[in-house]
Amino acid sequence: MKVLVINCGSSTLKFKVIGLDEDTPPHREQQLVRGIVEKIGNKAMLKFVDEKGPSLQETASVTDHGSATQRVFDWLGTLGYLKTNGIDSVGYRVVHGGPHFLEPTLIDGRVLEAIEAISHLALLHNHPSIEAIRAAKGMFGSAIPMVAVFDTTFHSDMPERASHYPIPVELTEKHHIWRYGFHGIAHRSMVERYAVITSTPMEKTRIITLQLGSGCSATAVQGGRSIDTSMGLTPLEGLMMGTRSGDVDPHLPGFLAQREGITLPEAEILLNTKSGLLGVSGYSQDMRELLQRESEGDQDAALAVEMFCYRVKKQIGAYLAVLDGAEAVIFGGGIGENSPPVRSRICAGMEWCGMAVDENRNNTLIGIEGKISRDDAKVQIYVIPVDEAVMIARDTVRCLQNHKKNKR
Repeated sequence: MKVLVINCGSSTLKFKVIGLDEDTPPHREQQLVRGIVEKIGNKAMLKFVDEKGPSLQETASVTDHGSATQRVFDWLGTLGYLKTNGIDSVGYRVVHGGPHFLEPTLIDGRVLEAIEAISHLALLHNHPSIEAIRAAKGMFGSAIPMVAVFDTTFHSDMPERASHYPIPVELTEKHHIWRYGFHGIAHRSMVERYAVITSTPMEKTRIITLQLGSGCSATAVQGGRSIDTSMGLTPLEGLMMGTRSGDVDPHLPGFLAQREGITLPEAEILLNTKSGLLGVSGYSQDMRELLQRESEGDQDAALAVEMFCYRVKKQIGAYLAVLDGAEAVIFGGGIGENSPPVRSRICAGMEWCGMAVDENRNNTLIGIEGKISRDDAKVQIYVIPVDEAVMIARDTVRCLQNHKKNKR
């Protein structure tokens, strides 16, 4: 079975075609085609790669995620993936599932409307996915089944003590206000891979997963389940991120609106798109650039990096308490997988709780899987590259299999 996986960011669209045998266990997937459309809305960069054939790299006008989806399908058509024995299904990463979508779901008109109705809870993410889905539906109708895989699913059964806010209960119930959590596909990817490489039964896992990239989150995992996570009602809560502030005083949006003469929605946009590493440094959300500028004596860059690492370390400490200790901490995401200096700073001084980095191991692990802790460390530390596409492909196949069974 060939599954096209589409993952939309605020200005990007990543895709992969994954080949897998739906009748065999996981871990037998094959990546056939991959690509990315970057800087959507401007002169976009298209980078498409066929693992066994031609590639494409060009700059083109791509106004929105619907147009980007059209370009992807046009290219796949030239490779023969839209013919018989081509793509069998499409799986989409959808950031926010709201209170109703607790598992991967076959997309129809009703489902699409429900996803659109909660788009305000994920300002930067749900709308691009909706554009991509609508474009694909417009091209193929129901000829190719499409499945939404939600980032919130992994956190959907968190204990109420972790998922609820301390606000009037009638408001919680009326408006479905609770901590949904995000990056669930990425965190689950790390958990499942950790269980495999350490031969740990899923029900015995007690770990902390860190998804550190342009968006950042931490999750406490016990028995293979998320029992707490740093993001909340929206992806703005929690750790400091590339352009997102993370945790701030709840009064801050109102304060900014009053003092800056802006509206509350404008204040929320400021916290989502102009804060975090970008806001503190004043010029960049790229951790590589900030580390370089820090080494050259830039104090704003130094403060941005220091705040970022400090807040991740603080979250690890909280989850060590929640879990009554952990057996491992796992780094994933663009920063987590590729920045030894950031990993080292986050873990520095944590020997008291059993975390001890082997700097030689840490410095050699860039973008690859492996252990970076000392062998005698009580809490082991791993780098595990996140593979959301494979997780989405597996979930898409399972969803379609279940749908077929239920129709019998």
